[in-house]
Amino acid sequence: MVKVLIAALLGTVLGIVVMIVVIVITGGTTKGASPVGLTLSVSTAALSSPPPTSTSGGTSTGGGTSTSGGGNPAEIAAGKTLFSSNGCSSCHTLAAAGATGTIGPNLGVVVASDAAKAKMPVGAFIKQSVVDPAAFTATGGPWATPMPTTFASSLSQTQINDLVALIESGQTS
Repeated sequence: MVKVLIAALLGTVLGIVVMIVVIVITGGTTKGASPVGLTLSVSTAALSSPPPTSTSGGTSTGGGTSTSGGGNPAEIAAGKTLFSSNGCSSCHTLAAAGATGTIGPNLGVVVASDAAKAKMPVGAFIKQSVVDPAAFTATGGPWATPMPTTFASSLSQTQINDLVALIESGQTS
């Protein structure tokens, strides 16, 4: 029975990896795709180029592309899965993730302006907000329910970069 469970798990992981590789190769996006059933936190950063490093001008350096509305499709897809599986969607609105939470700030509209107020590139600001949420209070705060402070230790650097890619891709004016 254990062999069957392991085979099923490996088949599922392999299927997800193949799907992401096909999306990356074809240049497709997962915009509008349903996150239902995607609770496995599998990062595909190893299949793609190195994570992007954003600058305040909306351009990027590094192997990936990460500008508002763009970004590495594999990282964004992995970030969307993480956003859902870590409860982010229950607190935050982010259209790119299909999330409509109202407990915390709308991550599609306040991040860029808050990053400018903090004098930080958007990508760096998002990363800091995930790993050290007390470093900056988002517009509209303080919030009745504080952001969890455990993501720096419970998520890998790759997972954090995937979340940054997702949130950065969902920026609107």
